[in-house]
Amino acid sequence: MKIISRRSVIKNIALGSAAIMSAPNSLIAGCSSRKNNKLGVALVGLGYYSTDLLAPALQQTANCYLAGIVTGTPAKAEAWQKKYNIPDKNIYNYKNFDEIANNPAIDIVYVVLPPSMHHEYVVRAAKAGKHVWCEKPMAINPQECQQMIDACNNNKITLAIGYRLQHELNTQAWQKIVNEQLLGKVKQVKCAAGYFDGRTNHWKQIKAMGGGVLYDMGVYAIQGARLGTGMEPITILSAKTSTTRPEIYTNGLDETTVATLEFPGGVVADIKTSFGENVNFLDISCEKGNINMAPYSAYAGLKGKSNLGEINFSYQVPWQQAKQMDDDSRSIKEGKPMLVPGEEGLRDIKIVEAIYKAAALGQAVKL
Repeated sequence: MKIISRRSVIKNIALGSAAIMSAPNSLIAGCSSRKNNKLGVALVGLGYYSTDLLAPALQQTANCYLAGIVTGTPAKAEAWQKKYNIPDKNIYNYKNFDEIANNPAIDIVYVVLPPSMHHEYVVRAAKAGKHVWCEKPMAINPQECQQMIDACNNNKITLAIGYRLQHELNTQAWQKIVNEQLLGKVKQVKCAAGYFDGRTNHWKQIKAMGGGVLYDMGVYAIQGARLGTGMEPITILSAKTSTTRPEIYTNGLDETTVATLEFPGGVVADIKTSFGENVNFLDISCEKGNINMAPYSAYAGLKGKSNLGEINFSYQVPWQQAKQMDDDSRSIKEGKPMLVPGEEGLRDIKIVEAIYKAAALGQAVKL
């Protein structure tokens, strides 16, 4: 695989964006033109991911920009307004959030809240007539996911889930090998995603807020299994949840989860996810060779190899987030489907639910 620099990648994105900007107005009908034809994004929730990654990425994007914020903390609102020169009229809290419907400067609402809050704010954003981006995991159960999809469809706006890796170059490179069977059919997949989380009272350690490793890092492992086989699982053959810190991961909350997923044709994927150890790889065994990625899901430094050569597209943080938001805003402008629509998030949450069920029952669960 060809190695390219971050500079050349950004240049290519900019060239593509220039083509869009010169397109007829009909391509961007229904979208508010702001700041050199960029779409205005309002971030809902100003935690680590918004502060350290999304906001800096929005300073690099060609098709969208940071137009507004939604926060329940006045001090954060003041700091962000000063840092990013956000107008008063584009700053909201959780009580007056629905008034965003009357603000033509906001085209997209990006929900970056704990998973238990995703459903409420995606539905409210949809009713406000704004395009919606939602961080993963999409929601805490499939029913909420479907209601979010329906709300966006009913209000004729788009919904994208924040699976940054599906927009990422190394991921797209190994997916191409799988999807085009360049090494033959896939025989087996092993994928792990995890890190040691030393926190004790973050939402990831609170079950009611969508905590538990399977919802968070586990979604990366599930994505590795699904995209790594190019298929959808038919059975959870086995699953087990555990913790070495029961004083933190209480009431059965999982610190570590392992599972074996069965796919059509007898293809099997073993996945592991953990808040108790640093682990990050994807191994795909094919008929004519292997694909090995390590790290597989980091913010930068992703690299790997296959029998076809090296996979190593180089870039720096927060390029993945910038690429994701540029891709999604471009799709909105052009009226094209989202690369990662709500249905993709729903698929993963159905699998999360089935893995938990298999672990609780101690037996296989069909999907």
